[in-house]
Amino acid sequence: MCEMAGNGDIQWCFSQVKGTLEDDVTEADIISCVEFNHDGDLLATGDKGGRVVIFQRDPISKNSIPRRGEYNVYSTFQSHEPEFDYLKSLEIEEKINKIRWLKRKNPAHFLLSTNDKTIKLWKVSERDKRVEGYNTKEENGSIRDPACITSLRVPSIKPMELMVEASPRRIFANAHTYHINSISVNSDQETYLSADDLRINLWHLEITDQSFNIVDIKPTNMEELTEVITAAEFHPAECNVLVYSSSKGTIRLCDMRSAALCDQHSKLFEEQEDPTNRSFFSEIISSISDVKLSHSGRYMISRDYLSVKVWDLQMETKPIECYPVHEYLRSKLCSLYENDCIFDKFECCWSGNDSAIMTGSYNNFFRVFDRTTKRDLTLEAARDIAKPKTLLKPRKVSTSGKRKKDEISVDCLDFNKKILHTAWHPSENVVAVAATNNLFLFQDKL
Repeated sequence: MCEMAGNGDIQWCFSQVKGTLEDDVTEADIISCVEFNHDGDLLATGDKGGRVVIFQRDPISKNSIPRRGEYNVYSTFQSHEPEFDYLKSLEIEEKINKIRWLKRKNPAHFLLSTNDKTIKLWKVSERDKRVEGYNTKEENGSIRDPACITSLRVPSIKPMELMVEASPRRIFANAHTYHINSISVNSDQETYLSADDLRINLWHLEITDQSFNIVDIKPTNMEELTEVITAAEFHPAECNVLVYSSSKGTIRLCDMRSAALCDQHSKLFEEQEDPTNRSFFSEIISSISDVKLSHSGRYMISRDYLSVKVWDLQMETKPIECYPVHEYLRSKLCSLYENDCIFDKFECCWSGNDSAIMTGSYNNFFRVFDRTTKRDLTLEAARDIAKPKTLLKPRKVSTSGKRKKDEISVDCLDFNKKILHTAWHPSENVVAVAATNNLFLFQDKL
């Protein structure tokens, strides 16, 4: 694994941007998830149009000194199509909610992708050879008349132009009444979970027609509903442990060894609210939109509307670190409620060595927090710096009337430009940031 510096010492620079320049972006082009595979050589994005685009690390950029984080399009395929549920008269969007890679066991790659209702397991494989000289069929594939076959020949294998094929291997459907918000592959690489608003199901990767319901928070009377599940994830090393977050700002840790149905959590992580900060918006902004366990399995981060919190799995009472993401928006919650931005679901991610955290904000800003030095950066994913190795200048937001030269006023922020999805390379300081329909890649300036 490459050495990763503490992020406070990193100078980030632009590496690449993928996506169209046009202003008239269609809804289908908006990126809805970003995910590196386990060695960081592949990077997958899903979009609202149901497409998955896989980028492959450029071999020259990987081995050059200094290293460059450059990726080329490897494969593009339509993962989900729009559907219609005739029983409920509901349209089911094709939008990809989540992508999760499986660890590689053979030359092919496998990934899970899901929309609101259906999860698919995809196999992505390469073909650079073809067979010629069949006995029973012509080169165009048509079957030969057996009466015409007078002699047998040995088929030969010839090289051909590289083809990358994506094929659906399994389709896991009809198990969720509500919208799927999370999928997570277990460390055993044989099972995975899928979570919707009220239930979490456990699947075996080989079995598509049954799943086990392991968490069910649906009340007998739906009028008594007080919270929903917002995210769920397996522990990176312990196959029996999972965590899930709720709209009430709590995280529950469950141990599948204790009971088949994890209705009783083993641990409940919750921070008591400061009564002086209480307001009409308190419940909305305390809802957790994402939870991620650290690679070491010792910590987890949770993202609510205004902050990222780091929790130690050994301590339930309060987070060990709290990083404000955009505290300057606290005074703007009323207008953010009116334009629905307050319901935006920001994700968060760990650096490969768990020393830094990244999450998104508005105005195409994203935030990087160094846990060692406690320094933080606000950076912008913008087209005007789109020259390789251009250094990113830290951005500052001004809340007072007087604004310094380099600052942007909080009233000038563009709330339509939001960075909800980010990913960090598992072993290098290369990050992927989804800004509407563009995928930005940034790396450390070595």
